[in-house]
Amino acid sequence: MLKIAIQMDPIEAVDVNADTSFDMALEAHSRGHAVSVYQPGSLQLNGADVLARVRAIDEIRRIQGEHVRLGAPALADLRAFDVVLIRQDPPFDMAYITTAQILERLTPDVLVLNNPRAIRDAPEKLFVTEFQDLTPPTLITSDLEAIRAFRAEHADIIMKPLYGNGGAGVFRMAPSDGNFNALLELFSETFREPVIAQKFIPAVTKGDKRIILLDGEAVGAINRVPAAGETRSNMHVGGRAEAVEMSERDQEICDRIGPVLAERGLVFAGIDVIGDYLTEINVTSPTGVQEVRRFGGADISALLWDWAEGQRGG
Repeated sequence: MLKIAIQMDPIEAVDVNADTSFDMALEAHSRGHAVSVYQPGSLQLNGADVLARVRAIDEIRRIQGEHVRLGAPALADLRAFDVVLIRQDPPFDMAYITTAQILERLTPDVLVLNNPRAIRDAPEKLFVTEFQDLTPPTLITSDLEAIRAFRAEHADIIMKPLYGNGGAGVFRMAPSDGNFNALLELFSETFREPVIAQKFIPAVTKGDKRIILLDGEAVGAINRVPAAGETRSNMHVGGRAEAVEMSERDQEICDRIGPVLAERGLVFAGIDVIGDYLTEINVTSPTGVQEVRRFGGADISALLWDWAEGQRGG
């Protein structure tokens, strides 16, 4: 039996039929592992001790609203756990980086997934630029003139905050769109961080493929199709999940990035592929596990705990 602590947003509020973190907790509990959850705000570095206020999962089931029964909060030393699973949602901000820095103190005694140093060093929209031959033309900057020049070169572009998530703040700037300068002003006034601009990929209308990798190997994929009139394919903004087969290009992309992910300890990752292009590498709290299984794919939560048990002798 493994002792597992999951760092996540409140489990009481999740959608049991969509949430990946819930699915992982349910699978681990069903195997007889002792599973606890805690929120990142309760994490403490007290001298050399890494502590959190954890709540044991006493009961968990796939019944919305009655899906979890938790024990009372208790301050625990996270070194007493075999596995700490990082599943808090972005944004990837200084708070997120600080939790990663604290959790780094647990390694190598505790199996922390994903490796917190690797998470800290791999912001999702920056990490992808290490594979420029796989990605569309991309610019990351706060320089407004550089963004104007990028749009002049590529005409049809996507703009989004560098550390955003879930499709928030994603805008398509078509050649005829007269809101470009207003959007530049909005971004410069709202975000201290640089903006990311990418050449628009028309193939997004056919879907944004999410491919999940486990220890560097592709284990499942789904296609996320934008709603009519939308550029974003995120499911919580109306995107529709559908079954999909991996193409030769998808496998080529996975073969290139998989060894890098495994070497860095980014054991559970989700990549986004539009057409022939890799657009993001998600390493904080990738989603899509339930959708993959729903469309006849692998039970990725089961594969994850198979892997962890192999590592920790559980």
